[in-house]
Amino acid sequence: MYVVVNYTRRLQTLAFNLGPSCYHQGVTGASITSQDRKSKQNFSCCRWTHSTRISNSKVPRVATWEPVLENQLPPPRQIPVDLVDKLERLALVDFRNQEGLACLEKAIRFADQLHVVDTDGVDPMDSVLEERALYLREDAVAEGDCAEELLQLSKNTVEEYFVAPPGNIPLPKREERAAMLKHSEF
Repeated sequence: MYVVVNYTRRLQTLAFNLGPSCYHQGVTGASITSQDRKSKQNFSCCRWTHSTRISNSKVPRVATWEPVLENQLPPPRQIPVDLVDKLERLALVDFRNQEGLACLEKAIRFADQLHVVDTDGVDPMDSVLEERALYLREDAVAEGDCAEELLQLSKNTVEEYFVAPPGNIPLPKREERAAMLKHSEF
């Protein structure tokens, strides 16, 4: 993992004190020596390596990629009409043609590749920054009493609340779509 050092005193001190676990990523790629740690030299990028004593993880240190063969995937599923109707209502997208249905099936087929991944012994990730402390700043009000000004920016308000616009596609009810389904290619 590469960390860009912003030339701040705190990060420089951190990079200097890490010793052999932090390597200068310059043209030569030489490691930081004790002489370099004593100098005031600025480093632009450091690679953080982890000691094997810290964790014995089943996650590989280097990313690997293996293509997934078609025979490893579960068989393609036929999407029932009820599920298509529900997806249309939730996503406000019309799948009621061959192109839309083909796109949906390709997306499901792409996601099926996740079933092939071996996750035995791998704990779920809580955060992408698991090994760092995430500090939150205190909320400090810089400006205030501007609710009336903000509400004037909205097109629709009800009792001092913003009103969200309706969905992008008004979908007809299932009974109304029955007539359309008779004439479609679905």
